Amino acid sequence: MKTPEDLARVDALIIPGGESTTVMKLLKRFGLEAPIKKRASDGMPLWGTCMGMIVAAHDVADLKEQPTLDLIDITVRRNAFGRQVASAEVDLPIPALGDAPFPAVFIRAPWIERAGPDVDVLASRDGHVVFVRQKNVLGSSFHPELTHDDRLHRYFVQMAEAQG
Repeated sequence: MKTPEDLARVDALIIPGGESTTVMKLLKRFGLEAPIKKRASDGMPLWGTCMGMIVAAHDVADLKEQPTLDLIDITVRRNAFGRQVASAEVDLPIPALGDAPFPAVFIRAPWIERAGPDVDVLASRDGHVVFVRQKNVLGSSFHPELTHDDRLHRYFVQMAEAQG
């Protein structure tokens, strides 16, 4: 997706990992910042994973001046679980997915320092919130695409199908 016209053709959007400052600059350059905000506020399901959660957040604790899409009422801290060498796969309990833990892959992962009153906390790791939902917007600190477990992707598809 590179243009607002491309965005108009999708029913849901996942913003994956990457570098948040660069992605925000690119969204602005390609005229996608306002259309994404509008579509999400109109109910389009959106899921930010790792960097994508930072981009979707209300604000960034360690970089208050960093622009975001402000789509979910959370404050995130970038690289909160440590540098690349601290990356880990963790069996993460996510009750919304059933009893079996989810194999969450954390790579230079953020955590959520503050979740607003309308944000549902879906999972935490070591006392830090790592997976949330506010209406049609999901945020996860980890990379579900790096596992063979598709339960989170199915959860998101069900959100999109419910929007009809």
